[in-house]
Amino acid sequence: MSPIPGDTRPVPTASRSRAPSRTAPSAPSPSPSPSPPALPGLRRHAPTIVLCVAGAGLGLVVGLAFKDETAGAWRAPGGVAIFLGSVTGLAGTYLAMLMVLLASRLPFVESALGFDGLLRWHRRLGPWPITLLSLHAAVLVLGYAEAARTGALHEIGTLVSGFPYVLAAFAGLGLMLMAGFASVRAVRRRLRRETWWVVHLYLYLALALSFAHAVVLGPDFVGHPVTRIVWSAAWAATAGSVLVWRFGVPLARTLRHRLVVYEVRTETPEVCSIILKGRHLDRLALEGGQFVEWRFLARGLWWQAHPYTVSGLPQRDYLRITVRRLGDHSRAVTRLRRGTRVAFEGPYGVFTAEHRRRQRVALVAAGVGVTSIRPLLEDLPAGTDPAVVVRATSAGALPLRDEIAALVESAGGVLHELYGSRRKHVIDGRRLRQLVPDISERDVYVSGPEDFVAAVSAAARRLGVPDAALHHEAYAL
Repeated sequence: MSPIPGDTRPVPTASRSRAPSRTAPSAPSPSPSPSPPALPGLRRHAPTIVLCVAGAGLGLVVGLAFKDETAGAWRAPGGVAIFLGSVTGLAGTYLAMLMVLLASRLPFVESALGFDGLLRWHRRLGPWPITLLSLHAAVLVLGYAEAARTGALHEIGTLVSGFPYVLAAFAGLGLMLMAGFASVRAVRRRLRRETWWVVHLYLYLALALSFAHAVVLGPDFVGHPVTRIVWSAAWAATAGSVLVWRFGVPLARTLRHRLVVYEVRTETPEVCSIILKGRHLDRLALEGGQFVEWRFLARGLWWQAHPYTVSGLPQRDYLRITVRRLGDHSRAVTRLRRGTRVAFEGPYGVFTAEHRRRQRVALVAAGVGVTSIRPLLEDLPAGTDPAVVVRATSAGALPLRDEIAALVESAGGVLHELYGSRRKHVIDGRRLRQLVPDISERDVYVSGPEDFVAAVSAAARRLGVPDAALHHEAYAL
């Protein structure tokens, strides 16, 4: 890479060595470094803590439905259906709030679960609130119809016309169903990312529309001021988290660093780097391997944010992201004009050296996934002896190849480059052990397409790498 204007650090020189020698004269011997400190107990057990707190909250919510129920109420016409409607409504609403909290990027939760973990839990939770709230609506309509001895369609008309906020609640449920349909894998693959993102924004509107009818009409809220206050506070805290961490903090950072596009550079026929210029970027708390949600304030792009990994540690006034031309947004980004203003949100991700559990590391990446391991190599302390495996269709299709080779060589590591088709270079357990014989004694970082990350992570586990020493970043919708 040619020097970024203003860079006072040496730029890695190109290296054509396929496997830099650990004893090569040009590679300085790594200075002794103590073993990485164990993660603090709170951070180490953070995922378990998060799940236990969430589970306890769900138990309390369901317990609310039983608190004031009596056998007589259950025996009344429609009593069982109304009770089940209350339970499913409370549980569905609680899980919907959890999904919003996952999307709000609370620092503790994001640090505990990582971006991949947030994505997995978001996908796992997604069907439940929609299913439970759909059951809530259907079962309550049937229960009230039985109690009033009328038909279901007549009861829907009565609820919508005779009770406040019910029409808004039905509209909110419709928006949730629309978002749920868009999240079905077969549908999501056919949608542009921009369309999928806009559809999911309606979830916030859906929750807002549904809130009022719950606290005004819900049997667990009417006549229970404490319950109403607690739930109102929970809703306010959830909304506040979104406003603070998704809007307030990003706005403050954007105004502080004042980023603009400085230059667009071609790395490979399919990959470009965007050089951004700003202020005090060396003070940005960004670690190698993290990504940022970028919003380019240009026509057609300003309304949407996309995640791109920072492909080099920030300098005082410059930083770089590297983008593969995959969709409409990434293609448009590579045509940005110099001076285009940039807003950003982040940094995010735990694909970092700080979360390392062992002294030595192995880094495995495919395609544009190398943009994550390039700054991670720059951020690793001395003595980590990196073993790096990269896969691409050809040397010309591998972005930042020379920089990665130079960084590996300067760290006294070894670089394995696999060029050709995916079928030719399947990185399974046998291949991993062949390339990195001591892989079970290293922290392993895996980056690339979702299927690649899943396959390599599974192979590493079979070779004895524990989950605590396995870090991954998947490039997926």
